[in-house]
Amino acid sequence: MRQRAMWSAVLVVSLALAGCGSASDSGKSTSSDGKLVVWDFKSGEAFAKSYLDKAKADFKKKHPDVTVEFVAQPFDQYYTLLGAAIQSGKGPDVMMFNGGGQIRDRVDALVPLTDYVAEDKQRLAGWDAFTKDGKIYGGPVTLQGYPIYYNKGIYEKAGLDPASPATTWDRFVADCATIAKAGAKCFALGNKEGVGIQFWLSSLGSTTLTAQEYDAWIAGKRDWNSANVKRIFQLWKEAGDRKMNSDGANSTAMFNDSFAFFQSGKAAHVMGLMSDVGHWQDFNEFLTPEKLGVMKAPVVTAGTTPSLPYDGGIGYAVAKWTKDPKVAADLVRSLTSTEALNAFYSGAGAIVADTTVDVSQAGPAAATIVGELKSGKPALHVALSSKTLDLMGRLSQQLLSGSITVDEVVKQLAASDQAG
Repeated sequence: MRQRAMWSAVLVVSLALAGCGSASDSGKSTSSDGKLVVWDFKSGEAFAKSYLDKAKADFKKKHPDVTVEFVAQPFDQYYTLLGAAIQSGKGPDVMMFNGGGQIRDRVDALVPLTDYVAEDKQRLAGWDAFTKDGKIYGGPVTLQGYPIYYNKGIYEKAGLDPASPATTWDRFVADCATIAKAGAKCFALGNKEGVGIQFWLSSLGSTTLTAQEYDAWIAGKRDWNSANVKRIFQLWKEAGDRKMNSDGANSTAMFNDSFAFFQSGKAAHVMGLMSDVGHWQDFNEFLTPEKLGVMKAPVVTAGTTPSLPYDGGIGYAVAKWTKDPKVAADLVRSLTSTEALNAFYSGAGAIVADTTVDVSQAGPAAATIVGELKSGKPALHVALSSKTLDLMGRLSQQLLSGSITVDEVVKQLAASDQAG
């Protein structure tokens, strides 16, 4: 499959394989010399050229005397490098972030963009993932969601109706048993990075938590002792115990090994993405659009309503140390302009944050995803801090291995979440 780096995401935050490049003298802020430096983990990708060309052209109309330099950093080192820059108080003028904890944990080093991006508020979606305490700190480029994809060909081989995937958890488990008899795994799962649990939490959240519990979670009032919260982690363990997952999940990288397992027809389902990796366009190349389905999460708790979990995916922010915040903010606006985001969508297949971009020709899976955006809800894992997500990843591996209990998991996560 084509190797692309993820935003991430989940991720998620989401973790992915590297974009190319490294920190260098180019990392110094030089906007006072008519130059802006941008750090990201996408500009080294082949698809990004058209996107960046459009963004640079738009920016040049506003600031013809300012040059822009993009420094593509490896994603697996990105936040470490960024943390060092923040500690030193100097670095790039503009920087890419995953929405959620990664940017919210670092807003002290960023310029609030609320006033600068006011004209873009209606056109773009996904702002909440780049917002803290009512202030916007990043302009969203993509939307990141966690749909459940399924292989209609495997359903047919197993004697199941591909047009009617399970709507309840009990039926889903029964269908997975039927699929196993046909020689395939139920889920393609990669949890080597500890990211699989993030997708699991958010994908099953709306059908396990009550509406009140869900809204309270997003608002920061999380009851980790709730039976429904515990149920999500119990299901994670039960799926492993029932051998519903692909073998060796804790030693399998999500990016891109678990997705390759799904694409190869060895698993019927995968909790994937709608950004530029592990998504409909990647899967269409191997399964064909006619064989790729998108299903709603099966209902676990009676009375709940499935909804697509999604937030802002990746976006750009402005460093507090930049010499001219307005000029840097104008670059963020160019990077989120309609022409630039249309090029991003065309090149990467990502569902971008611009609601005016036409995706009608993308195929049935993408159409299904876009059709669910209006009723979608913020992803549960995106509301958590990066520290709590890291802990949850480690604990999820222990749950799969059987070395910890669900009660101990939620106890540790509650303590981390309350510590902030």
